[in-house]
Amino acid sequence: MDYMSSVLIVGGGGREHAMVKALLRSDHPLCMYAYPGNPGMQNDGCTLVDGTIKSWNELAEWVDKNEIDLTIVGPEAPLVEGIVEIFKKKGRAIFGPGKKAAQIEGNKAFAKKFMKKYGIPTAAFSVFDNKDAATAYVKKMGAPIVVKASGLAAGKGAVVCETLKEATDAIGSMLDARVFGEAGSTVVIEEKMTGEEASVFVLADGKSYKILPVSQDHKRIGDQDTGPNTGGMGAYAPCPLVDKKLLAQIEEEIIVPTLDGMKKDGFPYHGLLYVGVMVTESGPRVVEYNCRFGDPETQAVLPLVDCDWYELFLACATGRLSSVKWHVRPEYCVSVVLASKGYPGKYEKGKLIGGIEKAEGHKSNVDVYHAGTALNKDGQIVTNGGRVLTVSAWADSISDAITEAYEAVGAIHFDGMTYRKDIAAKGMARVKKNKEAESVRTK
Repeated sequence: MDYMSSVLIVGGGGREHAMVKALLRSDHPLCMYAYPGNPGMQNDGCTLVDGTIKSWNELAEWVDKNEIDLTIVGPEAPLVEGIVEIFKKKGRAIFGPGKKAAQIEGNKAFAKKFMKKYGIPTAAFSVFDNKDAATAYVKKMGAPIVVKASGLAAGKGAVVCETLKEATDAIGSMLDARVFGEAGSTVVIEEKMTGEEASVFVLADGKSYKILPVSQDHKRIGDQDTGPNTGGMGAYAPCPLVDKKLLAQIEEEIIVPTLDGMKKDGFPYHGLLYVGVMVTESGPRVVEYNCRFGDPETQAVLPLVDCDWYELFLACATGRLSSVKWHVRPEYCVSVVLASKGYPGKYEKGKLIGGIEKAEGHKSNVDVYHAGTALNKDGQIVTNGGRVLTVSAWADSISDAITEAYEAVGAIHFDGMTYRKDIAAKGMARVKKNKEAESVRTK
């Protein structure tokens, strides 16, 4: 029998639960832990690590004492705070970039200067820590314009300003009122790019890389992209906006120069590089980098890749990525986020959730991932966050994947359950358009 390996997942959202389910599809027998984890991860056999651990140093000591073979980091904050260096000092394998490389997400000013240095296409920008200088720049450039907090702001630090007043208000709220604390003590002001976005995930081990199926996120709360921005209300993959030709251009103009630049600057990239790409009339341009898997895109991407995910994560951590075999199935995966009423504003917690088991049923092509859930005093699953669950389904066609995902959504219920009804509709329209164009060409 194969040796049982032990894995710790750091994080407790839908992205991390998707990692657990992907790992459980590995042939490799695994003993799994999560910190802090969630009830869904626990239901799938993860042991939740003692909540008395309060620092990455303490977690590293726990990992060392329990001889954990591999730690996989989900969220950005631990990476930016240097968890990788702490674990490596103890000789422990960990998936994720080091502190210096994680600055590409943790410090937007650093990321923009890095792109400028290596000629990576992105929006024109300027960096400020002085309100008067920032305001003068905005008046010179005019609106629409984008004002971003340079540091980590839980995905809420970018403000798209349609008027000069909105821009000056955003600058004041960040540099004067410090609505994002230290994260907004420096602001990046950049041109507003027009086009359509896609999320490109790249696995890297410091030497080689692999590109995962390209996905597309749905940021706004309402159908047809209306209402305020959220952490993401759903995603699907692969994204037909990015065909083979465009992906080759993204690889040549963005991915290769980014990884090469990091190597040249002395911090080769290990882990998952997430490139948010805007497809504009003048070609693909970087919206932003993230130093970790996206949520909810992960829930749409991982189910499409057949491989031993334990081996893949370990290979990224130990520089052996080129030796790992994988197969991307020619299918589509659609992921729908179920949120609490009021999200992304104020929402209530503690609503009883029913129907999760019915949604997953006996189907091998449907997953339900927990994000904002908890157990009440009676051991029942209740809501405990803004984004509560993600429902993913995969099928041979995008229309079948959409149908299957929403059928599963229909089985779940909790008071105030909110979700978009049009996840992947944009993708389906593009697939149809591409097929029509193809049939015209071949006639």
